[in-house]
Amino acid sequence: MQTSLQIDSRFPQMGTTIFTVMSRMAAECGAVNLSQGFPDFQADPALFDAVHKHMRQGRNQYAPMAGMPELRQAISDKVAALYGPRYDVESEVTVTAGATQALFTAIAAFVRPGDEVIVFDPVYDSYVPAIETVGGKAVYARLQFPDYTPDWNQVAQLITPRTRMIVLNSPHNPTGSLLSAVDLDKLAELLRGTNIVVLSDEVYEHILFDGEKHASLCAHPELAERSIIVSSFGKTYHITGWKIGYVVSPAELMAEFRKVHQFNVFTVHTPSQLGLAEYMQDASRHLGLADFYQEKRDFFRKLMAETPFELLPCRGTYFQLARYNAISDLPDRAFAEWMTREVGVAVIPVSVFYSDGRDDRVVRFCFAKKEETLLAAADRLCKAFVK
Repeated sequence: MQTSLQIDSRFPQMGTTIFTVMSRMAAECGAVNLSQGFPDFQADPALFDAVHKHMRQGRNQYAPMAGMPELRQAISDKVAALYGPRYDVESEVTVTAGATQALFTAIAAFVRPGDEVIVFDPVYDSYVPAIETVGGKAVYARLQFPDYTPDWNQVAQLITPRTRMIVLNSPHNPTGSLLSAVDLDKLAELLRGTNIVVLSDEVYEHILFDGEKHASLCAHPELAERSIIVSSFGKTYHITGWKIGYVVSPAELMAEFRKVHQFNVFTVHTPSQLGLAEYMQDASRHLGLADFYQEKRDFFRKLMAETPFELLPCRGTYFQLARYNAISDLPDRAFAEWMTREVGVAVIPVSVFYSDGRDDRVVRFCFAKKEETLLAAADRLCKAFVK
């Protein structure tokens, strides 16, 4: 069906997200899909059993706007055990329809037309559209290649009277880099005496390697009082399709967050919340995640060692960046498309995460896959590139 309406697009330059583009291309070409960040293995059946039990018990109507009390309590308990502070279940914890909704809602609640929001380039692709949707302006700080560390002197120069928010992401997608306790101290120093809100995307909080510890803003008292902290059950329990996350923050910030949340989502699937609350009682299920994914990272890196790709450090997340300078001088997007069509392995070009399209000839692989998937991808890569 076609329309005769004249559409004045609010975002005429905005296309389809690269994750959709590359996954669709992978399906069309029969490629091994190491592009979009989702596991291809099942979650623990005990989680499904818990959700089913609550469905059968009739717990199928609307949950409270902030989330089921059982799940909010479990979240508060987990955060306290890991990071120290105990967020109030009634006023400081909200269950969301995934992390993306939580991020959008936080931005919509605090950013007004003309406000500036500092983000770190390369930046996950949902942040800037959310900022621009509510009339804000994204201001880009550059993570320093190839370690993707922040330059706090640059950040200091970007802060103006119009700066309303800073968005952090650690462990960082797409680079796998981490913020340290020293980084948080430097940020806290920059923000003293301001009314700047910090939005911290910590969805990969449990996926860190080689003994690294997550520097959550929850654990930094000075930053915690100005921070909205977002996490994701999808990433933690291998259920990205459930789209359930959560936010913790001081009550004053949460009150503003909920004003928007109640009208753009209102609430989240009730039996899933109850099942998650029950499942979380065994802390080993999130505490064991780092070892689980480190084994996959190391397995994938070992497979990739036979290829000409130069693997960059991967300190967290389930993504591995790799330079392909020894293989091709194609721009990274053209290289990713060529890889998908001709080699049969789909990847994400990292230039799409940069505001100016900076191209370091780096692509992102997702290793949150079954061993047989990673072996199949490595077999195709070796056949194409190992002589």
